[in-house]
Amino acid sequence: MDDTYAPPTDPLVVLHDDHEVLLVDKPSGLLSVPGKGEHLSDCLISRVQAVFPQALLVHRLDRDTSGVMVFALTPHAQRHLGLQFEKRQTQKTYVARVWGEMADQTGTVDLPLIVDWPNRPRQMVCHKTGKQAVTDWRVLRARNGESRVRLKPKTGRSHQLRVHMLALGHPILGDPFYATGAARDYPRLMLHSESLQFRHPDGGKGMRIRAKVPF
Repeated sequence: MDDTYAPPTDPLVVLHDDHEVLLVDKPSGLLSVPGKGEHLSDCLISRVQAVFPQALLVHRLDRDTSGVMVFALTPHAQRHLGLQFEKRQTQKTYVARVWGEMADQTGTVDLPLIVDWPNRPRQMVCHKTGKQAVTDWRVLRARNGESRVRLKPKTGRSHQLRVHMLALGHPILGDPFYATGAARDYPRLMLHSESLQFRHPDGGKGMRIRAKVPF
């Protein structure tokens, strides 16, 4: 897939910025950080640093996922936010469109994940050596052979939401790794980071920043 990397040229969308933090709406199809090789150098952090040279990485989103991402504007903010992510004190909410009409309204997926080494970066469920991964889900709408769901990851494993929805039998539409057949035939991965809740590094005030769902 690396050979076909053609990131979108959307202008940078700033959701919030102050003296410590910057929040932007990442477009689908853009890497969060550079990949290996010159053809994978265009990424969100390089675009952010072109406007905010002091910006520092705190976390990342998958290339194909869109939505809220926070960057630190000082080393203090980077440490403060990094600890919040590490200690699971942030709250992330995603919206996804998934294959099939889900029968239940809400639920929790608690399935440990590990990298599927021969097929990396794919991940897979493994009860023996996988790391704990927990996702709460709620159906917003189910019709026309698909469901719109709100997802709240309690852990931050790679591809967690994608593998958990697949495990339920409802892969995320447009997923190049986990969807097959008609479920894969969409212009993008239908997964969006809708909101991020965290404590501001200067004073600890709770903040919640949202990015409108584009699908």
